[in-house]
Amino acid sequence: MRPISYSRVSDVATAIGTVTADPDSAFLAGGTTQVDLLRIYVEQPRRLVDINDLPLNRVEELPDGGLRIGGLARMSDVAEDPAVLRRYPVVSEALLLGASPQLRHMATVAGNLMQRVRCSYFRDTEASCNKRAPGTGCAAMEGVNRGHAVLGTSDCCIATHPSDLGVALQALDAVVQTEGPAGPRSIPIDDFYLLPGTTPEREHPLDHGELVTGIDLPPLPVAATSRYTKIRDRESYEFALAAVAVAMSVVGGRIAEIRLALGGVATKPWRARAAERELDGAPATVESFTRAAEAEMAGAVSHGMNAFKIELGKRTIVRALEEMAQREGTA
Repeated sequence: MRPISYSRVSDVATAIGTVTADPDSAFLAGGTTQVDLLRIYVEQPRRLVDINDLPLNRVEELPDGGLRIGGLARMSDVAEDPAVLRRYPVVSEALLLGASPQLRHMATVAGNLMQRVRCSYFRDTEASCNKRAPGTGCAAMEGVNRGHAVLGTSDCCIATHPSDLGVALQALDAVVQTEGPAGPRSIPIDDFYLLPGTTPEREHPLDHGELVTGIDLPPLPVAATSRYTKIRDRESYEFALAAVAVAMSVVGGRIAEIRLALGGVATKPWRARAAERELDGAPATVESFTRAAEAEMAGAVSHGMNAFKIELGKRTIVRALEEMAQREGTA
């Protein structure tokens, strides 16, 4: 076993400085994914810097009317926060559907956004995986890929991003706040996740030692009418085969505002912009929802066992929109 040193810090500057000084170090928060990867030798840092004492665990009002969720806020606490429940229910629903109660009590929102893929080949150190070992190939291309992505893929990687919270935040145009050796940064959620392209090992634009300090939710009245729909093999403690985050307002039977993001079918939380264009101003009907779903999934590419996800993605979009329209009393 490779020895690991451990230290605990209580302020952001010390945390960043400690990790930045050692290229073979990493932050440790909830550890619900990281400890698993350590055990199977997928990740092997020499030093872990425990950041659980940092004052980054609150949900706070922003001057512009939005909310800031601290990077170390626990998933369960955010899901139950009154302001989140009232103004951004899709965030609460995504969190509650994202893990077991035990994990939600421990896992942080920043850790959830940063979690690694669940591809079995990534987690098998004997298998070919460009994400874990660049240049070795992608065993999933011709292997067991039922759970893999059909959107945003490349010849190097087809792994699906597992975060439910990331999908909800993508629909809301959230902004990730970070602090690093070069100072603070504000990163739009869509830019926070990188497509695999030819560098699947690089999943985020963060520098070594850069810490996610918070996530800003913008003031969006439409977010109050939002929901998260998740399709999976079993009802609890399972990752999505297809998921949809939707925020929608309907005026006079037509869609006045629409925000849509997909999970379970793409290599990153996927903003469904083609579907949004189809739905903007359209009647809130099954026919409109079906056209939007067809438009969004038109560019999907399957790799054998995951071909069913293209049709499942379409049906999940339609189902989520129908349920939202019923809530609004327009379907």
